[in-house]
Amino acid sequence: MAFDLEPFDESYFDSAPMTYVIDVNIPVTPEKAWAEFTRQNTLDWCRALKSVRYTSPEPYAVGTTRSVALAPGFITMDERFFLWDEDSSTSTYKHAFHGVRASIPGLKKFGEYTEVSPTDSGSRLVWKFAMELGGVGLPSFLSGPISSGAFGTVKNDTVRYFTQR
Repeated sequence: MAFDLEPFDESYFDSAPMTYVIDVNIPVTPEKAWAEFTRQNTLDWCRALKSVRYTSPEPYAVGTTRSVALAPGFITMDERFFLWDEDSSTSTYKHAFHGVRASIPGLKKFGEYTEVSPTDSGSRLVWKFAMELGGVGLPSFLSGPISSGAFGTVKNDTVRYFTQR
């Protein structure tokens, strides 16, 4: 059974009830980082994810869809990108999606915003997560620490992955 999620726009990443931001420098070029974030089966370095599969053909743009399975694979989500901007002249790249449907109840909204830009020693990665629980769910004083732990794992895995490249 699938549960529909509500769409939103870019402003939601600053106003969502629950947010988490990864803001790190990574020692690879913006082009290399972007290629990793936009390839089929991306995020395979993250222990929290089982699979990430683009379900739209290339080239990817606004309207691109993707399917994600969290580890160990019981929870899935379909996503739709509403922002996709690749500026090779400035080596700045960004995209954002919102969840369309999830395999579990209790999630009203979920999305991610990813931006890669150049630095003197590689790239700056800004990765924002935004969500809102719906219906009966964990209270925020419990769900906040749980989600922070999960996103902390994603951050650590990502930094480790790009440092070893």
